[in-house]
Amino acid sequence: MTTASKLPVAIIGAGPVGLAAAAHLSLRAEPFVIFEAGQTAGATVLQWSHVRMFSPWKYNIDQAADRLLTPTGWERPPADAFPTGADLVHRYLAPLAAHPAIAGHLKLHHRVLSITRQGFDRMRTPGRTRAPFAVRLTTPGGEIELLARAIIDASGTWTMPNPIGGSGVPALGESQASAWIAAGIPDVFGRDRAVYLGRRTAVVGSGHSAMNVLLDLVRLVEIQPETRIDWVVRKRDLGQVFGGGAKDQLAERGKLGQRVQELVDSGKLSLATGFSVDRIDRSETGVTLHSGERSVGPVDRVIATTGFRPDLSMQTEIRLSLDPITEA
Repeated sequence: MTTASKLPVAIIGAGPVGLAAAAHLSLRAEPFVIFEAGQTAGATVLQWSHVRMFSPWKYNIDQAADRLLTPTGWERPPADAFPTGADLVHRYLAPLAAHPAIAGHLKLHHRVLSITRQGFDRMRTPGRTRAPFAVRLTTPGGEIELLARAIIDASGTWTMPNPIGGSGVPALGESQASAWIAAGIPDVFGRDRAVYLGRRTAVVGSGHSAMNVLLDLVRLVEIQPETRIDWVVRKRDLGQVFGGGAKDQLAERGKLGQRVQELVDSGKLSLATGFSVDRIDRSETGVTLHSGERSVGPVDRVIATTGFRPDLSMQTEIRLSLDPITEA
């Protein structure tokens, strides 16, 4: 069996967290390898490239990464400016991934399938902590297994959106209606405009993703008044949904909530509160959402902004102590 102490740390994901971890390990002269399933660093971030963040650059650049990049002549973005997802990748993550201290350790198109202790299944204990981790991956050259002394899972949650169903599982009929449901933050005012312009859309969820989508949909209403918006929220009281307003520690986050509250007050969108989706029907006239005896629809499209959860499927053979609610 390989001695674990001489092996690299395996980082899963070349996004903001994974690359920051790599920068810290590099400055400490610790061996590491980064496995990224996509074709470029920050591949997942590029899926929401059009979204402007409510945290400014000064909160998004890791100190160790800054130490690596500054001597290269890298132009540090203005501390108080607010990047989009595309900005985050092109102005920060891509230069960091290309840095000589990191580039040679970055393995693109490497998707982790499973993590285990070499020679140990989940049930075997004696000697377990001395065994290295065995990481099974799919790569352009086929399936491989590499060993590591530690694992940093920075794979994120973007690929695992929560279902619309209010009980934590897909609502009845949700799978059958999946072709009319978009998860996350589609670019409704940009590349996806034709899908939503002049149509009726239901946005399910009450977080900041929902607010971003709602604001862009209202811009479509201003272009094409036939565009209609339904906002479906499980909460009955929207007081906390709109956030801290001017008192919010992140000013742009507070403004986001204030702008959406103004839309609700103006009647520019239809609001259904206390609506926990339990059934979704699809017919020739569109998609209808149901919560008991109540319904919203039919609508042409549904946008699910109901959050995300981690993908723990790769970790079923290792022993984890997870929070029972957040799975963190």
